[in-house]
Amino acid sequence: MLGSGGRRLLTTVLQAQRWPFQLSRDMRLVQFQAPRLTGPRLGLESGDGGGVIDLNAFEPTLPKTMVEFLEQGEATLSVVRRALVTQLPVLPRSEVTFLAPVTRPDKVVCVGMNYADHCREQNVPVPKEPIIFSKFASAIVGPYDDIILPPESQEVDWEVELAVVIGKRGKYIKAADAMAHVAGFTVAHDVSARDWQMRRNGKQWLLGKTFDTFCPLGPALVTKDSVPDPHNLKICCRVNGEVVQSSNTNQMVFKTEELIAWVSQFVTLYPGDIILTGTPPGVGVFRKPPVFLKDGTVCGPHQYPGAVPDGGRPRPAQKPSALG
Repeated sequence: MLGSGGRRLLTTVLQAQRWPFQLSRDMRLVQFQAPRLTGPRLGLESGDGGGVIDLNAFEPTLPKTMVEFLEQGEATLSVVRRALVTQLPVLPRSEVTFLAPVTRPDKVVCVGMNYADHCREQNVPVPKEPIIFSKFASAIVGPYDDIILPPESQEVDWEVELAVVIGKRGKYIKAADAMAHVAGFTVAHDVSARDWQMRRNGKQWLLGKTFDTFCPLGPALVTKDSVPDPHNLKICCRVNGEVVQSSNTNQMVFKTEELIAWVSQFVTLYPGDIILTGTPPGVGVFRKPPVFLKDGTVCGPHQYPGAVPDGGRPRPAQKPSALG
């Protein structure tokens, strides 16, 4: 529930449509904090919305941030595979604070108008080339952190998205080679101040998309080998328990491989970089009348590829001064 200036993350869902996951073997990497543990740590989520295995306790030489973990490549992934088949202590979920699975990436690249059904919602043609914009890394917050409704905007909207996390550096990447550069996938929320996106700042999208807290991520980075087909996932968003967006990633105009090939023409992609792949229909601005987020919004548990509801509960909102 919202307090003064804050709002809980919207419920978002990404689920496999056809392929059942072997949940005990899924690799769902998290960044977390817990009492009596120093600083952020890397973990493995255990089972269906279960507790967390502390990877830094299992192997103290592992990095404690996801970006550093991804930069080390196969060496660190092999440690996680060993942890998956080892009986390890699990921290109860109630004692864990989930951070965004990736923090402080080099870049957050976003794609607009990338769902065919979202284009139909607006009665606009499907783009012939990807429409690219960005968010600053300072917009990233954890999956259960408050989103601060800025006083500068009265039209803050929701957008659930599948996010791709880069695991290997590359430039001029061919589409056929793109998945070799992917670490995995997570849920993203492209929070959008529509007044700033559509009418202010020369109608450039950046400022409306990158207020602090406007990029909740997570809770987990689901490795690509745990997602047989990222383009056949249910994707939906709930506000106050109501489903407001419901579609499938098969509606994406430009798929993951095409997006990586396109973006890497212009910029070098680094481990930890995040690509938000677009949102389906059902956003607030195109409702009649338009609907925007307000203080007091109550949001439910969070889901992501191959997972079931985690049972998380809303927390009191923090005032803007509490932002870190």
